[in-house]
Amino acid sequence: MRVSFISLLFVMLVQASVWSQPIADTTDLTDTLVVLAKIEHGDTTLIMTLPEVNVHAMRLFDSRRDIRKVERLIYHVKKAYPYAKLAGIKLQEYDKQLVNAKNDRERRRIMRKAEKELNEEFGGDLRNLTFTQGKILLKLIDRETGDTSYDLVKELRGGFTAFFYQGFARIWGYNLKSDYDPEGEDELIETIVTLIERGQL
Repeated sequence: MRVSFISLLFVMLVQASVWSQPIADTTDLTDTLVVLAKIEHGDTTLIMTLPEVNVHAMRLFDSRRDIRKVERLIYHVKKAYPYAKLAGIKLQEYDKQLVNAKNDRERRRIMRKAEKELNEEFGGDLRNLTFTQGKILLKLIDRETGDTSYDLVKELRGGFTAFFYQGFARIWGYNLKSDYDPEGEDELIETIVTLIERGQL
């Protein structure tokens, strides 16, 4: 029953960062690059601002028990992460359709169609997630979309439905309102996800 709830919730949930593009320079500076420089004692030193780089690495653990715990967490994150990524992509797709919907009736039709498609395609896989993987999935959906699962259900289905699902979730030990905290309690999950994205895990 627990796993079925996560499956149903995922189907319901299934916006994103807009990367700004540099403005094209119309000046034709063929093979020319203008930079700041400083000359000292006849030596020229370029002055450049380098982009910020985030460094992620797994902490070293002392005990075998801690190592085993991290190995299990890596396993669970690897299982849940693809579905969270998919949720972000699907939400973008459906969000575009919902924005262009003419009225509430068409909006409801789009949501029913989305739920049916997602349930047919991923329902079986999601039902195989464990309780821990379900909790991690809720966190990672927040990471991918920028909204908690509760906020997404509220936006897509209304406040009453969100309230109902939150109450139901609490019975099974989930919390749809839990935020993803990459610098706090979810720091280790963030490190694992970053390493997965870089192909290091």
